[in-house]
Amino acid sequence: MSDKLHLLIPGAVLAPEASGPTAPALPAPLPPNLRALLALLAPGATIACEEGSPATPFELALARANGLSGEPGHIPWAAFETATVGTPCAFIHLCHWQVGADHVMLSPPEDLALDAETANALRAAMAPYFEEDGIALNPYGAVPGVWLATGEPLRTLRTVSLDRLAGQRLTPALLDAAGSPDATLRRLQNEMQMLLYTHPLTEERQRRGLQPVNSFWVTGAGVLDQPPAAAPEVQVETRLAAPALRRDAAGHAQAWQQVDAETCASLLALARRGGPVQLTLCGERAAKTFGPAHNGAWRRFKSGIGLLRSSDGLVQL
Repeated sequence: MSDKLHLLIPGAVLAPEASGPTAPALPAPLPPNLRALLALLAPGATIACEEGSPATPFELALARANGLSGEPGHIPWAAFETATVGTPCAFIHLCHWQVGADHVMLSPPEDLALDAETANALRAAMAPYFEEDGIALNPYGAVPGVWLATGEPLRTLRTVSLDRLAGQRLTPALLDAAGSPDATLRRLQNEMQMLLYTHPLTEERQRRGLQPVNSFWVTGAGVLDQPPAAAPEVQVETRLAAPALRRDAAGHAQAWQQVDAETCASLLALARRGGPVQLTLCGERAAKTFGPAHNGAWRRFKSGIGLLRSSDGLVQL
């Protein structure tokens, strides 16, 4: 582990419906290594997200840690992750929309269980429609059904994080983009729904008991004018994110045990050696950063008011 480290933990808490009627909090009692870390570190910046924010607190904290600018919904994640400078781009995610009598729900894209052959066939069918609007669909990464889109319509496009929407109902405001920069993508969504409805792969997947691919979602749109400075000290612990999104209390508790025994233990050892460490705990409502407590002043203050004995309730996220 580096001598300088900023660790971000998305999914540090469960949503209220999974953890009870009150505001979500860290596990009680706190895992031992996390508790020891919080006793050594002092609280710093808090990022709070209002209900309806297009970005999660984790995404905003990660953007800040990497020096990425942009308002929520306008952070150019695709450009950042692919080191693309000067060209507007975004990620396209194939997905399934569950259409009810009075609502539309976005299923988690991973539930599609796509293979590379199917994803490539769908990209070949969909790409000409995007090209008519000046958007190219390019293969990206190892996850089938996630593509890198490039083109001018993506420059100012406002996008909403999949972590905000997966398993949730899509509001009319998300689906109605008349007169906005989103209108091109919303029209393409409508066209793709018609195309995919009659595509042979749709019937084949339904015969196999799989969800049909009937739409797509766009994330991380925007453009980078110059590459951001490298931030090798920034690391993300991802094991809590999935059970937190699924509201899986048992899985979340088990993941915390593993994270505490491994990642938190390593960070604690570095902090005890005097290394400059930061820890950012992220929930659905807020992200809280903790950093070095200089000269022991924060530790003495905490001890004086009893926080070292009651830090289980220290962080509400």
